[in-house]
Amino acid sequence: MASRTVGRRRADRRPNRPRTIDIQQGHGHGHGHGHSDHVVDTSVVDADAIVARRVRIVVAAVLAPLLAAAVIAMIVMWPGGGVKVASYQTDSARGEVTALTPCAEQKDQCDEATVKLTSGPDEGKSVAVQVPKAGQAPVKIEVGQSLMLGIQKGAPLEQRYQYVDHDRTTPLLWLVAIFAVAVVALSRWRGFAALIALAVTAVTLTQFILPAILKGSNPLLVAVVGGAVIMAIALFLTHGINAESSIALSGTIAALGLTVVLGWFFTKFCQLSGLASEGASGVQALVPGVDLKGLLVAGIVIGALGVLDDVTVTQAAAVWELSAANPTATRRELVGAGLRIGRAHVASVVNTLVLAYAGAALPVLMTFAIQGVPGRYVISTEMVAMEIVRGLVGSLGIIAAVPLTTALAAMAVADRSRDLISTEPEHLHEPV
Repeated sequence: MASRTVGRRRADRRPNRPRTIDIQQGHGHGHGHGHSDHVVDTSVVDADAIVARRVRIVVAAVLAPLLAAAVIAMIVMWPGGGVKVASYQTDSARGEVTALTPCAEQKDQCDEATVKLTSGPDEGKSVAVQVPKAGQAPVKIEVGQSLMLGIQKGAPLEQRYQYVDHDRTTPLLWLVAIFAVAVVALSRWRGFAALIALAVTAVTLTQFILPAILKGSNPLLVAVVGGAVIMAIALFLTHGINAESSIALSGTIAALGLTVVLGWFFTKFCQLSGLASEGASGVQALVPGVDLKGLLVAGIVIGALGVLDDVTVTQAAAVWELSAANPTATRRELVGAGLRIGRAHVASVVNTLVLAYAGAALPVLMTFAIQGVPGRYVISTEMVAMEIVRGLVGSLGIIAAVPLTTALAAMAVADRSRDLISTEPEHLHEPV
């Protein structure tokens, strides 16, 4: 059996001398051509020592000030204190249905449920609550189910509690647990880091973005600042602080900027008021001075963030692996191969994004279809036009992220073979 000596790889990080990395190769199987396949150890490209120094300097010089500005802006705009309006606050409780009997006066319309309170000021007590009868509510109420209740302050105990909705806390917690276990089981420590990044995203949304907008800060600026911080934490926490994740973050921020510009322009150009957004009228009633147009664009930006993250990380990783598989590849070859991967990725991601927005507007579209409204009329209504702008602007940002990230990654790792890669010559020994 043929054998060969295999060189060990090392990244020499000492400055002022040429750096060489030996590519580890395995012995493959011949396919009738008298040659063996080469199996390249692609982990060699994880070392930042092989990344072009000029690219690292440029990325650091651009990325560091942008992230510093985002953090400073977040500190300046931090809402500080609660944003709740006392007059709109309602107390709530939870309880389990222990018995159901028809209402005394409206037997066909409602049931009287005996509910044992599991939370709230009267926890442990059993109270009577009128609930919709089977067929009158979207989800049938049965004995043993948990309900969410509203509290009418000052009312006697028998009239104090009103039915609000089913309590779905337990099944949702089970779903979250299954999701977390699946992520960690597949990705291990990186999956665990991704879950922490997800928690950071939730905290940023609930503790900064939403309160800052309600306090009167510009919604678009808040979304950009919050989005940049979320992406930086998520990428660096999940993929580490290195050249590859920095380039992915650079592509994400650049595409995010384009999404902001396009979102703002087409919101103005299409004369969208933002009132057609779900809950917008309620927000305006609670906070009369809120900028609904800015809120609409902020929603577009935040909605595109997750997909931008996916695309830029994939493109950077693809170029890194392509360079590892072919260390002699030029910048042009890496860009061409990376774009071919990106086209396939974008084709599926864009379709997913547009379908997600279409799914959100599906009840409205069905209403128009039932009424037989002409298509041109349908797409001109603000409710539909808003979803079209959201889907297409977000998709344009994703499309822009592919060449931006691919080109930057190719500049970082192309032409490494001239002074960064060395491979020991192969010595073949014939079997005795």
